[in-house]
Amino acid sequence: MDFTFTEEQQAAVEAAKAVFSGVAPDGVPSPALTAGAVADDFDRALWGKLAEADLLSLVVAPEHGGAGLGPIALCLVLRESARVLARVPLLETSAVAMAVQRYGSAELSDTILPAVGRGELVLTVGANGRTGHDPAELAVSARRDGDGWVLDGVQTGVPWAQTSDRIAVPAHTPTGSCVLALISREQQEATGPSGSSTNETAGTADNGGAADAAGTAAATAGTAGLALAEQISTNGERFAEVRLDSVRLADRDVIEADGAWEFLRDLLTTGTCALALGLGEGVLTMTSSYTSKREQFGFPVATFQSVAVQAADRYIDLRAMEVTLWQAAWRLSTSAGGPLPAAGDIAVAKIWASEGVRRVVQTAQHLHGGFGADTDYPLHRYHAWAKQLELSLGPAAAHEEALGDLLATHPLG
Repeated sequence: MDFTFTEEQQAAVEAAKAVFSGVAPDGVPSPALTAGAVADDFDRALWGKLAEADLLSLVVAPEHGGAGLGPIALCLVLRESARVLARVPLLETSAVAMAVQRYGSAELSDTILPAVGRGELVLTVGANGRTGHDPAELAVSARRDGDGWVLDGVQTGVPWAQTSDRIAVPAHTPTGSCVLALISREQQEATGPSGSSTNETAGTADNGGAADAAGTAAATAGTAGLALAEQISTNGERFAEVRLDSVRLADRDVIEADGAWEFLRDLLTTGTCALALGLGEGVLTMTSSYTSKREQFGFPVATFQSVAVQAADRYIDLRAMEVTLWQAAWRLSTSAGGPLPAAGDIAVAKIWASEGVRRVVQTAQHLHGGFGADTDYPLHRYHAWAKQLELSLGPAAAHEEALGDLLATHPLG
């Protein structure tokens, strides 16, 4: 078997390295020192550079101006973005675009995909459900009304919602099927009451995250019935609770094809595993550099056996995260069969990513000593991002249970 990446995939990595080389992980206020969000918007300047480097059109089909690459190429770029904590909705926008391309109508694809590739359209997705613990598609209902749809419900912990142009929302219908609705945010903005806040938590779940609700939303001249409540994620970024109160959508903005939401959900999960891998690799590199320079008793601490063993264990974690990630991305990229459905490979990748990114950062903090908690040093930012990713992926025990269920229904041998 050939495990090497294609020339196109390798070229995407080189382009990503060039773009992300100028990104400073501490380019915004520290989440540890900021009461609210670290910034009102994502890194628009970086977003423009990604568009110029054709990295936003990487997964867009050639007929819409893209390179037509798949999940593996996307994960390779996401891996590089996480090394520097790039503050861009690359995963969400790319994943939704791929779902539209695969399952959406020609009209919807023509409307969305070229604009995504040019960096003119930013997409996000509500994948946490009402609480972060329940399936996202059950949190919103969709019913037909004439030649359109009406949506009601709540999605919590939606990343970049206030600054995205469209929000993809899975919803269940009265017949038990699942549709994927693309809601235009238009001029909708989130506002919070002056001097007041709450402490609700979005919780943890597959594709979920931890976010503290801070205020309520007021609708402006945006989509009727759409309201955004301000939330702050664990790593200090703006999230939103998206409330839908009889939001009306045209039929062209709703994808009814079977499997659309499941495909998007699996892409988001696999992409999050890629972010965890890139972040972990960045942290281990940082730790290696620090322990090679930090001396005790006249010797670099990296030469001490206990330090070397801990670093080696974390290196093994990263290699396991890497191989399981590429297995999951490969299953999403191909129609190849296997002893288990692709969900089994994704569950294994989630187990390693969720546990691995936590262990890598914890060891890094330990080996850095008190220096690791210094807010003038970027490691504490990586710790916050790692916790956000861990919460987004959900606990390893839940994925192990899901994997056990798959093994029970698909006995091997």
